[in-house]
Amino acid sequence: MDKTVFKNILQFLIILIFNNFLAQEMPGKMSKNGVNDTIPKRDTIVIKKESLEDILQTKADNIRRDFPKKMVYLNKNAQVKYQDMQIDADYISIDEQKNLVYARGKQDSLGKIIEPVLTTQAGKKYETDQFSYNTKTKQAIAYNARTEESEGVIIANKTKKYNDSVFAMKHALYTTDDYFIKKKDTAADYHMLASNIKLIKTKTKSQIITGPIQMYIEQVPTPLIMPFAILPFSDKRAAGILIPSFGERQDVGFFLNGLGYYQPIGEHFDLKILSDIYTKGSWNLRPEMNYQKKYRYSGNFSADIGTIVRGIKGLDDYRKESTYRIAWRHTQDTKANPFLTFSASVDASSTKFYNNTLNNNYIMDQSVLRTQQNSTLTLTKRFLKLPATITATASYAQNFATGSTDLRLPQMNVAINQFYLLKSKTGVRQGLLENITVNTGLNITNFVQTNQGEFFKKAMWDKLQTGIKNNIVLGTNTTFAKYFTFSLSANIDNALTTKTLNKFYDPIENVVKNETVKNIAGYSTFTTSTSIQTTLYGMLKFKKGSKIEAIRHVMTPSINFSYSPDFGNPKFGYYRNYNDANGALTPYSIFDGGIIGSPTNGMTAALGFNIGNNIEMKMKSKNDSTGVKKIKIFETLSFSGNYNFAAKDHPWSIFTFSGQSSFFDNKFKVNTSLSLDPYKILFLPGQDVGIRTEQFGHFSVQGFNVQASYPLSNETFGEKVDYAKKYSSKGEIRNENYYFDEDNYAHFDQAWTLNINANYAYTRSSSSRFGNKIASVGLDGSIKLTPFWNVNGSTHYDMITKQLAYTRIGFSRDQRSFTINFNWVPFGQYKVYDFFIGIKANILSDALKYKDRSFPQTNAPF
Repeated sequence: MDKTVFKNILQFLIILIFNNFLAQEMPGKMSKNGVNDTIPKRDTIVIKKESLEDILQTKADNIRRDFPKKMVYLNKNAQVKYQDMQIDADYISIDEQKNLVYARGKQDSLGKIIEPVLTTQAGKKYETDQFSYNTKTKQAIAYNARTEESEGVIIANKTKKYNDSVFAMKHALYTTDDYFIKKKDTAADYHMLASNIKLIKTKTKSQIITGPIQMYIEQVPTPLIMPFAILPFSDKRAAGILIPSFGERQDVGFFLNGLGYYQPIGEHFDLKILSDIYTKGSWNLRPEMNYQKKYRYSGNFSADIGTIVRGIKGLDDYRKESTYRIAWRHTQDTKANPFLTFSASVDASSTKFYNNTLNNNYIMDQSVLRTQQNSTLTLTKRFLKLPATITATASYAQNFATGSTDLRLPQMNVAINQFYLLKSKTGVRQGLLENITVNTGLNITNFVQTNQGEFFKKAMWDKLQTGIKNNIVLGTNTTFAKYFTFSLSANIDNALTTKTLNKFYDPIENVVKNETVKNIAGYSTFTTSTSIQTTLYGMLKFKKGSKIEAIRHVMTPSINFSYSPDFGNPKFGYYRNYNDANGALTPYSIFDGGIIGSPTNGMTAALGFNIGNNIEMKMKSKNDSTGVKKIKIFETLSFSGNYNFAAKDHPWSIFTFSGQSSFFDNKFKVNTSLSLDPYKILFLPGQDVGIRTEQFGHFSVQGFNVQASYPLSNETFGEKVDYAKKYSSKGEIRNENYYFDEDNYAHFDQAWTLNINANYAYTRSSSSRFGNKIASVGLDGSIKLTPFWNVNGSTHYDMITKQLAYTRIGFSRDQRSFTINFNWVPFGQYKVYDFFIGIKANILSDALKYKDRSFPQTNAPF
């Protein structure tokens, strides 16, 4: 009984204690009636978090585990994969207690790393000698880490990775040398060295920020030291300041050249604005825009606007002049729209712009030698079903010698595609009638010749001429007697203009005056012509065994007859007369000097001839695979002239000869022309102006021209040498390859070129005693001193003045990742030099460059 009571009491106490424990206040939420829940909302058992968030995969040729120390050692071809990171090394150790992974590259017997640790993360590869990574904090420390970014590579003695976006580097270098990046060389040809570099990476771009940084060339330090540098690495364009060059000149003072800003505009445009500033008041502003839309169009726009100030204000040598240049190039892809195309080639400038000595670029590219330049805008419309093409143009032509400009704005041409007038009955066109073709079109032009002072002013508009011209050409041809071709054609011109000419003699001023009359007038003219042409062949064969086997002569003679009436007849009203100072009646056309031209004066009934020749020689040659070599003695040799039956005097025209030939494997080219006046010219004693008589047969030279050119090169005097086959031994100095002969002399392909051109021209009018001569010899060429050293130059010698004309000498050095260029004009009016060193890589091309140049000191104050 006692045991039973005791047992019941014990059970009651246990239940009471347990209920009391459950009734204790817990830190849980209150129930709706204000009483705490007896069961808490969280588990009472806490599971310890794993030290690794993912599986750590390992492999190696030799794996050893130290369970007491919780270490894993991987030797030979070791590899660890963790999340997006993979480490490949010769040796890897894993500390499971400290969550550290340590990797080391392969060592030689002296302990030098000969194969680096390769770490790959998010598709990016890093090379290091040693590498430590904390799998918990995801921070890392690397030694001699090599990181490739964009166009360059960064190598740092020590690199600390704070996270996937921030890397801090100690004693690091950066270079864009492609050979060094691809490990073709152990030293970079240049590098930038900084004590501290921070690499910041995001999903879309990355950049490095440095402290003081110094440039080294071929491991030699240079004076180029910058207090800091920011280099963005991104496939996208980024805006930024363009660093200028600076210096001092006596004529314009201290200067900053190329100070500017670059701004990308959308996906297809970018804008660069450069400025040149001079302390003596001169300045230049040079905006430039480039644009491109793939498969649609591309182009660029540039301008150069500025003011030149020279001398001292208040003195006689003071000069202030404004200059400008506007250039625009636009090209449309032919596939964009075959029925509507637009192109632009604009180059307009002030008259003395290219002689602007603030910048010698235009001296080096020979723009200062320009005598004229043209600008054109063209819009062409084609049709799918209509046989017509409409072309609208606007053109602007400048003559720097005279200062005049020719403006055509706008000009429109409507061309009808050639068509046959009659249909063929059989499907094969035969005879004259079925072969009649028609070509026609309409041209509308607005034209004015003016100067810059009158541009778009009333004086210019008063000179503006408008003209409309229609041309119709009918032509046909047929073959007869098997070997002869007969052609017949007619040409009809119809023209209208808004201005005509009234010419009269003013006895008070004793001059002939030209008066412009504003009225609508026009003319119609026509000419007809017929011709017969054939081809004759001749062959002269030599004896068997002779070196010359044969000479072939191909002759293409033709005769033609042309007729046009006398449109100077008063019944047409195209010509009028005025009395000159002597009272003589002098005819003139009311369309003289006009935009549509003038009708011909006098009847034409001319019989003309032309004889074309082609002469070739065939000779034996051991160098040719066929054993025979053809030499062109004359590619073309022609002789032409005509006789006008309707002419009252001098019926014979001037006879012209022209020829073209090439020798020495078609390299030595010669072009020549000769014009002869068949009538005798008499000169009175002491007079240089002669009288052209009617005596036929006294031929005098009116013009003669010879042009010759010959390109020479190292291949001209021998076959191209295959150095790899000819020489067994090969050596390399940096990226220059050399081949060595048995005596250890180095050889390489030392290519050179030399172009020789000569020109002689003689011209004389039919009534002058003396003519004008032009004679010059020009040379231009280049030579490779080494595979990457190139020297080039050009010069011209005027044999009339016995002086050298424009001469330029230059050399260039391809230094793998940067280039060196030097150009020099040693004498003449523009005696200057230009020296440039610049990095090729786009990321540094605007920042790391050195430019030094001289300038002509014309009009300098002292």
